[in-house]
Amino acid sequence: MTKSLLPQQLAFCSWSTKPATPEELIRRCGEIGLVRIQLGLHPLYRDPDSWKDAGKKLSDAGIEIVSGMFAARGEDYSSIDRIRKTGGIVPDATWEGNWEDLQKVVTLCRDLGLKTVSTHAGFIPEEEDDPKFPVVVERIQKMADLFMERFGGELILETGQETADTLLEFLAVAGRSNLGVNFDPANMLIYRMGDPVESMEKLMPHIGQVHIKDAVRGGPDDERGAEARVGDGEVDWPGFIRVLVDAGYTGNMVIEREKGDSRVADIRHAAEFMTARMVGGRA
Repeated sequence: MTKSLLPQQLAFCSWSTKPATPEELIRRCGEIGLVRIQLGLHPLYRDPDSWKDAGKKLSDAGIEIVSGMFAARGEDYSSIDRIRKTGGIVPDATWEGNWEDLQKVVTLCRDLGLKTVSTHAGFIPEEEDDPKFPVVVERIQKMADLFMERFGGELILETGQETADTLLEFLAVAGRSNLGVNFDPANMLIYRMGDPVESMEKLMPHIGQVHIKDAVRGGPDDERGAEARVGDGEVDWPGFIRVLVDAGYTGNMVIEREKGDSRVADIRHAAEFMTARMVGGRA
């Protein structure tokens, strides 16, 4: 079991830099200094002309796609109330469209050789007797089964819009071996869903990937927290690293930056910040 984390585990989220083409994404990799990415899959099927041969172009440039990301239709992150109503695969109004998109996603994953895709499920109901709970369970089961049947892949649910306990219960009820967790510590703060380090300790057996993102905690009255540059928020990074090291984590650590006008510089800073702290698990 490893007792350290390695810089080679770092990657970044392609959508953080908002590239319009594979060529632009390749340039962003050069500016950041990382050659591993989590690829947002929606541009490849929503704008196929601009993203034609993306996999080959990235591979030829020495860029490794470590995982994919499926973005659900109609998501509105302007407030907690809006994302509660529009997020993930929970809303009935967008489910059929999302299921259509997933047929394209599994084909892309097969063609790109991907084995892991993350997504936001949306706000999972807290109680099993909520009438929406079995609906969400069935949809996630269908997604996980589709991934397994079509490309032998894993579906990982990004944390933050539910507590760790709610997610653990949901995973147990869903009962799919290829269903796991993409742990994002910042989202736990943004949505006020618990302490990131304590939550990660609970979820660690199910974690297939982590995001490196920071934030300040949301306030009362449905006030959404705010993303921050890594190191400038409230994530306990020494504690975060300790949990990963103690668990012998060897998976991807993917930097995500969704706010601000200096995203390339902020991702580069995050890579330097984590590299300086991860070796040996010391802060």
